[in-house]
Amino acid sequence: MSGLWTKLTVSCKTAVLDEVTAVMSMLDNGLMIEDYSDFSLNGMYGELVDDEILNADRETARVSLFVPEEKSPAEYRAHLVDRFAALGIDAEISLSGVNEDDWAESWKQYYKPVPLGKITIVPAWEEYTAREDEIVVRMDPGMAFGTGTHETTRLVILLMQDELRGGERVLDVGTGSGILSICASKMGAKSCNAYDIDPVAVRVARENVAAGGCDNITVGVSDLLAGVDLSGGKYDFCVANIVSDIIIRMLPDIRRYLRDGAPLILSGIIADREDEVISAALAAGFTVERRLTENDWVGLLCRVL
Repeated sequence: MSGLWTKLTVSCKTAVLDEVTAVMSMLDNGLMIEDYSDFSLNGMYGELVDDEILNADRETARVSLFVPEEKSPAEYRAHLVDRFAALGIDAEISLSGVNEDDWAESWKQYYKPVPLGKITIVPAWEEYTAREDEIVVRMDPGMAFGTGTHETTRLVILLMQDELRGGERVLDVGTGSGILSICASKMGAKSCNAYDIDPVAVRVARENVAAGGCDNITVGVSDLLAGVDLSGGKYDFCVANIVSDIIIRMLPDIRRYLRDGAPLILSGIIADREDEVISAALAAGFTVERRLTENDWVGLLCRVL
């Protein structure tokens, strides 16, 4: 691949941002969200971002995804137009060419250290001094989803650090940048098998794993569970930060990959779909023990009966 991409950007009112994000995540989890509505109210962000961002339009948000050259931007756009029309969402869609290096650089103005309990996600290019007992995970998102700034990623990390005891074999479905496996490794997991359907995400995850010195993580390409390695037996722990429709489709099959009593953390769930996901989890033989929410996103801690 030459590294040339088409940047597809949707501009919308912040009031419908969650709906727009949910629709776009059906196409790709690698979304770049520009929402400045609360920067002036949030002390942490107010100290970390430029004045240009703090002075940006508070009522308009932009969500971008990046279409590789072997796929059709026109099809992506047509899908969004249809879904937005069905939902009554007024949004403007634009397309532009972008070089992979330019995209990676554009992330840096939005990506700052993110504290999440005992873990802090730090961009690879920033200086940072860890506090005592703080686990620092350095990440370069590249062209993959998973920087710690999105609600769905934060929910998994918060649920995971309360549940992971150490010594587990972890399965990471839809790994993106590899951030969840890296967090699990640094919290004491014995091993992690991480999978993504996107070869670009797999490449980025492998680079992040190597940079983090996590030699107990294996990253591979898999369409959901199709390529998951079971040669070492069933897994003790599983995380899946993907979209609701895919979670629901995966749930009937994933139980056979997990030992009895294994935790399953699910995220990427928009609040309107929570009941559907819970019903599917219960029907598949899981209990639902805990939920965390942030904005309109939900993370669930389930367990194999």
